[in-house]
Amino acid sequence: MKKLFLTVGIIIITAIFLFGCGKKAAMRLTSPVFNNNDFLPDKYACRGANVNPPLVIDDVPAGTQSLVLIVDDPDAPAGTWTHWLVWNIKPEITEIAENSVPAGAVEGTTSWGKPGYDGPCPPSGTHRYFFKVFALNCEISLSSEADINRLNQTMKDHIIAKAEIIAKYKK
Repeated sequence: MKKLFLTVGIIIITAIFLFGCGKKAAMRLTSPVFNNNDFLPDKYACRGANVNPPLVIDDVPAGTQSLVLIVDDPDAPAGTWTHWLVWNIKPEITEIAENSVPAGAVEGTTSWGKPGYDGPCPPSGTHRYFFKVFALNCEISLSSEADINRLNQTMKDHIIAKAEIIAKYKK
């Protein structure tokens, strides 16, 4: 009996060592126009052209079927404000160009009540804007009318990896 427990224990420890223990892949999200925790240039906010900044996605894990991008402001007075939702981004995409949506991707309904990017425009003070990319093991079957709640519910059991970069903005 002791030998059986010892054998099972060795198998479990070996599996954890070889495959990790629920560890997510080290995907990265960066931007050529701002560093993590830096201020976002006005061009990408309400005082400028209000277009999405360029983003770079690296080290997408094997097995990824699609990517999801969420941009939100947790410092908004009414609670977290969603500025951009994009899903079904092809996993081969390594860049989202300025003022663009990847081909074939779907933009969801933001807190502004419509699909599409709408940049930072805080009523007062400095706010943080979280640009988050998720690697999923499936594609999402939602229309552009779906909001953050529907998207989160749909993708919650399909996340392989997550990466984020934070920008700050003050009017």
